[in-house]
Amino acid sequence: MPQILVHDLRKTYRIHERDPGVMGALRALVRPRHRTVQALQGVSFALERGELLGFIGPNGAGKSTTIKILSGILRPDGGRVEVDGRDPFADRQRHVGRIGVVFGQRSQLWWDLPVGDGFNLLRDLYRVDPLRFARTRDELVAMLSLERLLDQPVRQLSLGQRMRAEIAAALLHEPEILFLDEPTIGLDAPSKLAVREFVLRANRERGTTVLLTTHDMHDIEALARRVIVIGHGRVLADCAVDALRAQVVAAQRDGTGEGEGEGQDMAIEAVIARFYAMHGASEV
Repeated sequence: MPQILVHDLRKTYRIHERDPGVMGALRALVRPRHRTVQALQGVSFALERGELLGFIGPNGAGKSTTIKILSGILRPDGGRVEVDGRDPFADRQRHVGRIGVVFGQRSQLWWDLPVGDGFNLLRDLYRVDPLRFARTRDELVAMLSLERLLDQPVRQLSLGQRMRAEIAAALLHEPEILFLDEPTIGLDAPSKLAVREFVLRANRERGTTVLLTTHDMHDIEALARRVIVIGHGRVLADCAVDALRAQVVAAQRDGTGEGEGEGQDMAIEAVIARFYAMHGASEV
């Protein structure tokens, strides 16, 4: 039985439109206009316990919407979602205590509080046993090199330091599943490396199931054996990274006669860019 099961997932947004300027704002009040955006159009996949999945696609493909549905933030318009047998939205109070979520551009820590105080608040919110919390906190602090940051307010941290603290915060209650939405966005090379090493270690040593969305293809190459490519709200591919590379090379060779010597040496960025072009999606 898969730990995460998604079947025919659908989500539509109704977006308000208005013309620019004051007159546009006034016309929008009198005659409001809307357009419908189909964010997800029948997405299906399954994720086994302990798996690390790369979930990629261009902007607007539906990646973040999928993460928000899986974490219980959004209710889908159609389809079925089960995470460890739970409906994430209907049972979200119990659900959020069993998952960890990191959004690269949003913080779950308190901006003006020291990192350590924020960890203690999360302990109380998740109702974690103090002894268990102390053991897990100390382990995460050591693994992510947070010792010198515990007394610093979050607002004083660099982006890389904050992201390491955010990942620790998401794992303080020892969830079995970790959803990472762009965790390396805006980070420098050493910080990206530290995040990748920790995610891989959490997956291998703690058995944490990880679903990772990213625009950094080096994240995918370093972490994921399996990748799902999403575009236009649909799954375009679900396979191993090497299989995706082979598919792109074969399609290019069949279509143009080129690419004979590229094979497994093709960089992952080129693979993804060409795959998007094959399916009429925008490049990252």
